[in-house]
Amino acid sequence: MSVPLDKVVGSAAEAVADIRSGSQVAVGGFGLAGIPWFLIEALLEQGADELGVVSNNCGVDGAGLGLLLESRRINRVIASYVGENKEFARQYLAGELEVELTPQGTLAERMRAGGAGIGAFFTPTGVGTAVAEGGLPWRYHPDGSIAVASPPKETRTFHGREMVLEESIEADVALVRAAVADRHGNLRFNKSAQNFNPAVAMCGRLTIVEAERVVEPGEIDPDDVHVPGVFVDRVVGLTPEQASRKRIEKPTTTPRPEGK
Repeated sequence: MSVPLDKVVGSAAEAVADIRSGSQVAVGGFGLAGIPWFLIEALLEQGADELGVVSNNCGVDGAGLGLLLESRRINRVIASYVGENKEFARQYLAGELEVELTPQGTLAERMRAGGAGIGAFFTPTGVGTAVAEGGLPWRYHPDGSIAVASPPKETRTFHGREMVLEESIEADVALVRAAVADRHGNLRFNKSAQNFNPAVAMCGRLTIVEAERVVEPGEIDPDDVHVPGVFVDRVVGLTPEQASRKRIEKPTTTPRPEGK
């Protein structure tokens, strides 16, 4: 596929129009922090289904990836935790959804390795547990028995320490949220939105970015580029109103002392 030098497209709908049913889609963000809100919603409207999703978790009920989940558009998830999403937990435990739970750091490295062209790597994380030995429930039967369990993984000893082999992830599509993008696709993230977004941007064969601000090439200082444009295929610029949408999962406040 030939990628133009100017990677800005007119809308989120245009950007996701050719994502096919059955695709594996990696999605940036952590909970609701730094997620590509408008690309997810455009994919919901686009209609692709039977999607495999790779993300730290699956959003929350009624927001983010939770929208695709509630619409039964996802059939498999690779994630590090279930989180606040009750529908995610319900579908998993009812045998309606396959879930490969993966240690959080391992998940990030699997995506980064995929983007770097590394087929697999050894890590000590998970040694001595079902992560390495197999048996983690990937899918349940409706009666609660295990329908599909994780297989055992190869282990080897390096420098006197046992490690487990983890395969990298190369997703068909990556959906990312950036604070700033230039027209060549160079990206800068803001604070906690750096979470999984850089690794996700690297691992997609087709990487689509929604950016809070789009600038001309050269306006991002080279030292401030978190992901170079070589990894990016399409950029969607958001309006100021769209860019201001930044929910969090669970607002928590501390009562002020009286008189203050």
